[in-house]
Amino acid sequence: MNFRLKLVPDHTDFKFVKYRHIAVGISVVIMVLSVILMFTKGLNFGIDFRGGTVMEVASQQPIDIADMRSRLNGLGLGEVQLQKFGGDNNVLIRVGAHATETAQQSQAGIDKIKAELGSGIEYRRIETVGPQVSGELVWSATMAVVVSIALMFAYIWFRFEWQFGLGAVLALAHDVLATIGVFSLMQFEFNLTTIAALLTIVGYSMNDTVVVFDRIRESLRKYKKMDLGELIDLSINDTLSRTIMTSVTTLLALLALFIFGGEVISSFTFAMIFGILIGTYSSIFVAAPVLIWIGVKRDWGSIAPKGAAAKSTS
Repeated sequence: MNFRLKLVPDHTDFKFVKYRHIAVGISVVIMVLSVILMFTKGLNFGIDFRGGTVMEVASQQPIDIADMRSRLNGLGLGEVQLQKFGGDNNVLIRVGAHATETAQQSQAGIDKIKAELGSGIEYRRIETVGPQVSGELVWSATMAVVVSIALMFAYIWFRFEWQFGLGAVLALAHDVLATIGVFSLMQFEFNLTTIAALLTIVGYSMNDTVVVFDRIRESLRKYKKMDLGELIDLSINDTLSRTIMTSVTTLLALLALFIFGGEVISSFTFAMIFGILIGTYSSIFVAAPVLIWIGVKRDWGSIAPKGAAAKSTS
């Protein structure tokens, strides 16, 4: 007996385009709220972007975090944050950097902490980022995301047409803004691993979108007289099983990493989990419906009338 796991039945006929106005409205609200949160609540930048020192320490005995905080605050090092993770024996120590702090001063601060904590403490990780380096990292990270989206637009334009490229870029911008908005709302640490997750999300979402677009292009050539909204619904339904299966299998691996991977990679895995969910949504409800409003070529010969397509699928 052959057994095949099916998350989506064969030959589905969901009317995705019918709900495009609701979906786009939700997406616009998400993007606006994300921007508002970024400017009001801000992001909880990690050491990578703020500058400073992070130390991962462990002890054979449970650590009294209140006592440790009191002792370290008395060293005159400025802002000191302590956070337990993975049990009572493990603590993350974060020390913010001053604008004029040098590498020698950072090392002196580390030596003070080690002297204060004494023996019996294991230092599993010590990372230091200077203020100047952190500023450069902010700029580099921002440019990495912007350039990646621009290159994706160029790729889609070259492979398909500019209409497809515009739809893909809107979906990518939607995914990135939504992910950043969630990080601002929840105040999860935003660091270089989060940027790596955003770049991974961009690639994942683009791959998902390209699969849908490729099927739409094939359908445009095959069904030259079909209404554009019906054609897009047909194409999305044809690729729906692949889209859902890929997303679910990836999410299973990421959930395992998020639960058992520990504090160090939690921000990365959370960003990936949310990004895949929002990326799957945007590939179906954002990228494809954009083609209805701007029109696409029929068999690469003529542009489908925007008014007729929109009217017939309203």
